[in-house]
Amino acid sequence: MRDYTNRETYDKLRGMKEMLNNSQRIVVKVGSTLLVDGDSVLQQPWLQGLLRDVAHYHKAGKQVVIVTSGAVALGRKALGHKPRFLEERQAAAAIGQIQLVQAYQVGLAIHGITVGQLLLTLDDSEDRQRYLNARNTLETLISNRIVPVINENDTVATTEIRYGDNDRLAARVAQMIAADVLILLSDIDGLYTADPRRYDAATFIPEVTRIDADIEAMAAGSSSDLGSGGMRTKIAAGKIMMSAGGKMVIVKGNVDHPLRQLDYEGPCTWFLPQSTPAQARKNWLRQHLNPVGELMVDAGAEKALARGSSLLAVGVTGVQGEFKKGACVRIISADGRDIGRGLCNYPAHEAKKILGKHSEELAEFLGYEGSEEMIHRNDLALLDSR
Repeated sequence: MRDYTNRETYDKLRGMKEMLNNSQRIVVKVGSTLLVDGDSVLQQPWLQGLLRDVAHYHKAGKQVVIVTSGAVALGRKALGHKPRFLEERQAAAAIGQIQLVQAYQVGLAIHGITVGQLLLTLDDSEDRQRYLNARNTLETLISNRIVPVINENDTVATTEIRYGDNDRLAARVAQMIAADVLILLSDIDGLYTADPRRYDAATFIPEVTRIDADIEAMAAGSSSDLGSGGMRTKIAAGKIMMSAGGKMVIVKGNVDHPLRQLDYEGPCTWFLPQSTPAQARKNWLRQHLNPVGELMVDAGAEKALARGSSLLAVGVTGVQGEFKKGACVRIISADGRDIGRGLCNYPAHEAKKILGKHSEELAEFLGYEGSEEMIHRNDLALLDSR
């Protein structure tokens, strides 16, 4: 493992600051140990400092999403003991989630920012239709300058459908919305070759470009009974982000104004992918999904797709196969060439109703106001595109 000098580390972190400044869409993950003390009391002064940082990003035009733990930690006080069983954790979450989202709502309202709440389970990122519904909700909130506050839906999630930690949930959310950066606020300032609280010789790692066995060996479990993560789950989140083309940074969170450390070039560890979120998503669409249907398009639609446009119903001339909303389909040109892959916003039976129709006609044939795009450009990849 390479040993960075202080000067080299400083130069790298300064470069990362510029990268963050150029990022438009940011997900911030907040852990229980930062937000709630050992007596199950919300740490209001710390939270207000964080929300001032979020408001600063928001004012600068950035799109911010918050993934937060803390519901179980807040709610367990009402139970009078630490939850031991799943149903007790669910009960504590039901109590604490109200306090949690209210704290964010009131704290950001001071800065003129509206909050929207989403509660997600693992199934919401595994099931294609629920994934699209969640993503569309997030995109709508973000486009209206509303800050989504997300937590795992502990009140209904069973062991089999839980993430179990919000590091990976945050990475899945970041992947879902093609975020530029995921910021993990931690009780430690980054990745070390060993736990620096136990080993004085531990070496700080400011940059990771590939997660291999050596990097995974550095991971340690959580040091707190409030948290469920630790460095192990942060490494797992880094894998998700890098495979999706997004950047991730681990930074010390238990300080006033934790996000300002990134502005002031404080110590942190960056996980840097080899591609952008857009490139990674296009490659995923081309290589990793099995098409279950086909959409035939006319020459005009083919030219529009080559310019980077979405596929509209008016340019679709035929539909083959039976598929659900969000399914991967082939895009076939007027002369029969397989030209692309995309996730269709309509099931096959509805796509057949609206093929060749203009956007203003869709509601008439569907019976409801649907998406203007048959396939959105973000969910479309041309096979000859690089």
